[in-house]
Amino acid sequence: MTYQHTPVMLKEILAYLNPKSGENYIDCTLGGAGYTLEIAKRIGSEGKILSIDLDQTAIANAVEKIQQNKYKNIILANDNFKNLSAIIKKNFANNKTTKFAGIVFDLGLSSAQLQDQSRGFSFQLVNAPLNMAFGQNTKESAESIINEYSENELTRIFKDYGEEKNAWQIAKQIIKTRREMPIKTVDQLLVIINKTVDQNRRALKIHPATKIFQALRIAVNDELENLKKVLPQAISALAVNGKIAIVAFHSLEDRIVKQFFKQESRSCVCSPICPACQCNHQAQLQILTPKVIKPTEKEILDNPRSRSAKLRIAKKI
Repeated sequence: MTYQHTPVMLKEILAYLNPKSGENYIDCTLGGAGYTLEIAKRIGSEGKILSIDLDQTAIANAVEKIQQNKYKNIILANDNFKNLSAIIKKNFANNKTTKFAGIVFDLGLSSAQLQDQSRGFSFQLVNAPLNMAFGQNTKESAESIINEYSENELTRIFKDYGEEKNAWQIAKQIIKTRREMPIKTVDQLLVIINKTVDQNRRALKIHPATKIFQALRIAVNDELENLKKVLPQAISALAVNGKIAIVAFHSLEDRIVKQFFKQESRSCVCSPICPACQCNHQAQLQILTPKVIKPTEKEILDNPRSRSAKLRIAKKI
């Protein structure tokens, strides 16, 4: 499969990170290698960029691009970014004191993943299987969740990860349908969703299946927990004055990033009712984007999938 993906807000990220010759970087979400290749150009042969992706297809695509461009400064890791500290230790074993000038995350799906018929990430793919796993070796799938989880568990997933107001009704209809036959394809799930939501919602710009598919994808890949796990590791890996740039695509992940940046930019995180500080917490970050950065109108026109992107950047102090 040809791995096509346009990196979001690349110009803005490069302007903030300002990669220089000899510096080391991490791209925690390799995808189509858009960020990786541009950073690799700027850090030269004396620098290194460690690029991570759980998707073997993304890794294979990057290998081709690296060979074509004859880059010698890119290290690829087929792994989950939640294991960041271990990945760094494995790939920089000869220099255990290595710190990084910048770390970048693009938390969205790549265009290639959305268009991959075998993944079932998009509700626009006819007869696609309900897979939705980032990694080819991921044991969980949307199909197993839909067919094996209880009504309460499905309701929780749709409500917590999709913020879907009809979570219980959709879960109930899924249980009813699967008693008669297994739910295996995107089409089958779409029928259930369309049958459950009212006519007014079906006429909206945002398809009623959007939130359900988002919720299932988050559940399959444990996205929110993985993000919470990697953020402290990323800060630990940064050099002083190193920067972390994160592009989020929905409110759940953006909220996690925003709250983490806020907490780590404060010297005290005690409750306001405490008469004196008892936490001994030390600020680690300076927020460089008090207001979230969004794509320009031109970028949205050129790349419609960027429209919901939000960029936050912080510097280690």
